[in-house]
Amino acid sequence: MAKKGSSSRVWLLVHSWLALPIWAFLFFVCLTGTIATVSHEIMWLVDPGMRALAPSDDAKPLGYDALLDAIERQRPGVAVEDITPPTASGFATTFDATTPEGVSVHLHVDPYTGAIQGERSGFDFPQFIRALHGWLLTPWSGGGFAIGWYLVAMLSLPLLGSLITGLVVYKKFWRGYLNPRLRTANGARIFWGDLHRLAGVWSIPFIAIISLSALWFLIEAALWDSGVSISTEGAPAVVAREHVPTGPRPDRLSVDRAIEAARRSLPGFEPRYIRTPGDAYATMTMQGRGAFPLLDEKASVNPYTYELAGARKISDLTGLELVTESMRPLHVGDFGGLWLKLAYFAFGLTLTAMVFSGMMIWTKRTAQATAKLVRAVRSTSAFPEPAE
Repeated sequence: MAKKGSSSRVWLLVHSWLALPIWAFLFFVCLTGTIATVSHEIMWLVDPGMRALAPSDDAKPLGYDALLDAIERQRPGVAVEDITPPTASGFATTFDATTPEGVSVHLHVDPYTGAIQGERSGFDFPQFIRALHGWLLTPWSGGGFAIGWYLVAMLSLPLLGSLITGLVVYKKFWRGYLNPRLRTANGARIFWGDLHRLAGVWSIPFIAIISLSALWFLIEAALWDSGVSISTEGAPAVVAREHVPTGPRPDRLSVDRAIEAARRSLPGFEPRYIRTPGDAYATMTMQGRGAFPLLDEKASVNPYTYELAGARKISDLTGLELVTESMRPLHVGDFGGLWLKLAYFAFGLTLTAMVFSGMMIWTKRTAQATAKLVRAVRSTSAFPEPAE
């Protein structure tokens, strides 16, 4: 009977040690996600080219057409493909372009002067950390989601389960708000236990948002890879062949006029991303936040007539699409300015600390149980230890 009990304890310990990599993986994902929340702000601190402070209190940024003219003067022949307006006051405008030599570059332009302050190519830090957090840099192939996306999104299950079971186990958890306790002089076990409970209590709303949105990302990926679409958006708008001019190439497109056309249909529209036409039949597309901060609205503008070729308003979305489109901004916290980002960053650090403290508690208990089992096996061994 004792042998059977010892065997059961061995398997339980093996099970416990095998769970440790899951804790470490969850810690890694939480840490990278926390950093990704403020990745642009980190780049703003370390890269002067991304900064663009207003020269005076009443200074106004130049229009996009003026910025494009300035880029052409400084880098003749460069072809701008995408425009990303400043994410906040003090940031430069980013233009994704291709040089005459065929090199893709990102140009950071001062929105007040039009001066190119920085130029880079390839993967930047925000793209890297978000790809590392979102899908572990695993490749995307065949039009489906990367395997890393599934691995990360599946962590929503233990995270959500830990939230639910934690609320059940931690009776009267609201006392943690009224009487927070973190004992540092009572040993490591007490310290890590207090830290785990304190971080968990203060992160309840955040954990719920992160785990539920990540769970939806998992469901959405599974539906997409199964050929199930929940989008009601039609095919992209294009310029009809008979409406494409056959004469000389028209002058450079006016981004400012295209934005004005979009605003006539979408009041209060502020583009967060602008894509210039890729060929003679393509429209100028843009998307940005409207009256509702969580959701983007989209517009397509005919680049020859500057008439609206298509629009995707919030009112056009179904209830399921409203939920789907809200998940990403809720997950990353980029819909309320810098202060909301900092709040997400703080709660992300708290969640990361909670996972780390849980990992330490788990490791310590498992290590102690392993040592206890080893001592028990040695004490009952049929072969006595040699005398020293």
